[in-house]
Amino acid sequence: MTLTQQRRLVTALPGPRSAEILARKADAVASGVAHSVPVAVVEAGGGVVLDADGNSLIDLGSGIAVTTIGNAHPKVAAAVAAQVERFTHTCFMISPYEEYIAVAEALNRLTPGDFPKRSALFNSGAEAVENAIKIARKHTGRSAVVAFEHGYHGRTNLTMALTAKAMPYKSGFGPFAPEVYRAPLSYPFRDGLNGADAAARAIAIIEKQVGAAELAAVIIEPIPGEGGFIVPADGFLPAVQEWCRANGVVFIADEVQSGFARTGTMFASEQLEIEPDLITTAKGIAAGLPLAAVTGRAEIMDAAHAGGLGGTYGGNPVACAAALAAIDVFENDGMLERAQRIGDLLRTRLEIMRQNDPRIGEVRGRGAMMAIEFIDPLTREPDAALTAAVVKACIGEGVIVLACGTFGNVIRFLPPLTIPDDLLHEGLDVLTAALSGL
Repeated sequence: MTLTQQRRLVTALPGPRSAEILARKADAVASGVAHSVPVAVVEAGGGVVLDADGNSLIDLGSGIAVTTIGNAHPKVAAAVAAQVERFTHTCFMISPYEEYIAVAEALNRLTPGDFPKRSALFNSGAEAVENAIKIARKHTGRSAVVAFEHGYHGRTNLTMALTAKAMPYKSGFGPFAPEVYRAPLSYPFRDGLNGADAAARAIAIIEKQVGAAELAAVIIEPIPGEGGFIVPADGFLPAVQEWCRANGVVFIADEVQSGFARTGTMFASEQLEIEPDLITTAKGIAAGLPLAAVTGRAEIMDAAHAGGLGGTYGGNPVACAAALAAIDVFENDGMLERAQRIGDLLRTRLEIMRQNDPRIGEVRGRGAMMAIEFIDPLTREPDAALTAAVVKACIGEGVIVLACGTFGNVIRFLPPLTIPDDLLHEGLDVLTAALSGL
């Protein structure tokens, strides 16, 4: 890491140079493209982000789980530079290249399930989800899709329909794609149900409101990201998957946020004892370059006719080079162990905070994907105002944290796995101080 790994504020945020750049943003960029941290970034790496005024901020968000192995990782940077010198694009549907195939081979090997697989590459998580639904519909000849409460799957028309949260993702953008239904997620902190009972509740609603004979796919995030890092009760996901298999329904795991070592295993599905028929990935897959994928059972993936899947930029060779380098780092540089270590550190520190502050209702997550939920201690109602105030205070002190949750009352922690322990502790110290001052 070439950047000094320290929190350093030389100006209030935003500093004058960042303020100048952000003023240009206001004039040039559509106002719907908002931002939460008032800085203009010029460099990032390890566990810090450097702004245009020389402020160095602790990064506990990784660009929403994208820069899992750190920004500008040397292996990724070298692979990208070498690929750019060779060629930047041919369109895989016109003139194929080995890099795409190598990424598909790696995904087929790494994703859960000991069965023949195929992969197809795309540009974004939403695009991967759309294609997974297309593939499931083609395979089954059915049209209905079930998503779950608290789920987030993207910003395109179909993925907005799948997404549970209205603001800011759906409000005013309808009508949405039809034949999308919603089932209740297991949310142990709020529903108190064990996995079997939560699954029985969801399955009953699916059977009554949709019917298995009409259902092409069930799609679920094993650990919902934007929905608040809710870890379903043990047995919930396996029971839903078993019902899907018994009824010929394609079970899709959306691991766009939880995939690629984030939870301490390569995929969260491994910890939650499921083997998805299809799995969607993006974010951490290429360490910051735009790439996404659908991987799954060969007989399902091969259902689409020739030319039915693809896209001009899908599986771009530069992004594929980045992905291959990132996968090498995930597999060979101790990233799984590092995610587990970060998870232990986060859980220990956050549990101490919870024990000392009744406004923290729950600490939850897996590995380097942890969260705290803020509540009113008397009513247990979500406290979005406190959450927003804590986030604002942390950012003002040079620590990037992200809010999430259907009710806006969760702070999620997604630090780069390259963050030093002392920097992570310092970030949590700032969080503790911010909360104690509110």
